[in-house]
Amino acid sequence: MAHALETIGIPFVITRDAGEAVRHSVVLVYPNVSGATLTHEALHSLVTFVHSGGTLIANEVLVGGMNEVFGFQKALPSRSRFELRFQSAGLTADFTDPLERTIRLDDRAQQALSRWTVGYTDASDPVAIFDDGTAAITRRVFEGGGEAIALGVDIGALCFLSHDVRDEFIAREFANGYEPVLDVFLRLLKTIYAGAAGGMVTLGTVPEGRSLAVLLTHDIDYRYSLGNALAFAEYERAQGIRATYFVQTKYIKDWEDEAFFDSAAVTNVRALDSLGMEIASHTVAHARTFNTMPTGTGEERYPDYQPRVLGPTRTRGATVLGELRVSAFLLQQATGKPVESFRAGYLRNPWVLPQALAATGYRCSSSFTADNALSHLPLHLNYNREPGAELPLFDFPVTVEDEEAPPLMDRLDAALALARRLAVYGGTYVVLLHTNTVSPKLEFEKSLVDSLRPKAWFGSVAEFGAFWAARSSASVDVEGNGERKIVTLILPCAVRGLTVEAPVSWRFLGAEPSEVQAAPSATGVVVTAGPGTVRLAFISN
Repeated sequence: MAHALETIGIPFVITRDAGEAVRHSVVLVYPNVSGATLTHEALHSLVTFVHSGGTLIANEVLVGGMNEVFGFQKALPSRSRFELRFQSAGLTADFTDPLERTIRLDDRAQQALSRWTVGYTDASDPVAIFDDGTAAITRRVFEGGGEAIALGVDIGALCFLSHDVRDEFIAREFANGYEPVLDVFLRLLKTIYAGAAGGMVTLGTVPEGRSLAVLLTHDIDYRYSLGNALAFAEYERAQGIRATYFVQTKYIKDWEDEAFFDSAAVTNVRALDSLGMEIASHTVAHARTFNTMPTGTGEERYPDYQPRVLGPTRTRGATVLGELRVSAFLLQQATGKPVESFRAGYLRNPWVLPQALAATGYRCSSSFTADNALSHLPLHLNYNREPGAELPLFDFPVTVEDEEAPPLMDRLDAALALARRLAVYGGTYVVLLHTNTVSPKLEFEKSLVDSLRPKAWFGSVAEFGAFWAARSSASVDVEGNGERKIVTLILPCAVRGLTVEAPVSWRFLGAEPSEVQAAPSATGVVVTAGPGTVRLAFISN
């Protein structure tokens, strides 16, 4: 649940003390409201809180005495619900796409039990309805301005499925589609939070106050791809865009291809680097078996490491750590710069990949697809792709790629339409283009850049990774008496282009200390600052 709130930019503190919680304007009770998790005194304090004007959001309201507060009759747990439909309510007015109005929770065709949900009967104001007619989300607004919202879908569990990419049946497409399953729930939480009494401050998801983060990435995994890549890089340099080139360091001939990472390849890699592009790893062997390779010892070194692809299902001498360590070593030798980003060949992901990336010095990856992740926002990776142990790593999943039918230029209009969908809520738009050919892929990229430039931020995977890591570590506090408001940012590391989203009725006055760069934007204030404490002053009308 913390990753869900962090992703959408809602500041939060976690406490087990209900008395401490109700000192704030918005309270989220998680994982459920029941006699097993909350005392009678805690339940009473929550009732008093909402009657006094607070906003109360609760996951799985199971205790009988709270049904009146949330405006329903009974809570019915079940594993036989497969779909959720949002109603025409104010909270979901921004959900205009059919894929946002109706959310698939599981695939009924699998003839298996669905995920655990709680349906509420006789809801006075259902925000969403399950396919069995019970309410998936209820809302009750009180005369004093307070409101109580009950969730029947566990957003924390859904975020786990998304960020660890463990869904098997919800996604309709592998790539190039729109699967906003997690995103609609995150947007709903943000709408509730931002609308709470007094106005709330959130953190934007795109640098520089833009509405869409675009990452142009290229996979180099073919003998002629490095030479072709220069045409893309020269165009990107002319446009002031830093793209990411995921380079396979193949130095052994096998079933996949000739050995092409030679002195000529090093010259081309250096040329890409001199054009300002990010050089990133795309493994050594580029094997379809990467997701089933042994972890390795962490002692793998060039040239003793000898991975050979023997066929589509057979690879000899390869390990996960070897693919990460040796490819990064060779690329770093070529450019003299650390390798920060990684993409798995064929987007095959072993369970050990997050901790293997951390152990070998990477900071971020782009190895999943947004459709499979059920989200078009960054993913916070966990150890072994399991809950319980987060790592300081993020994956930026692929949105549009170049290998599925129909041909790429025939998909330009669809790709632009998808970008417009994501720009509504600050999504991340990762483009994957192989450089095995130049035309028509470069024409596609040019058309995309020309269309998206007015509203989009463009950058490399490493640049966006640095921004996202700094944003995720930042904490926010708001204080104020009357019209004057002070927003305090605590920044453990430097951040560039962080948007502090404030209510539209707030007018920005200035920032401290004086060396902080802070400029008003359409949605708040864009901040660039080193590590430390930043104070932003506003006056509310």
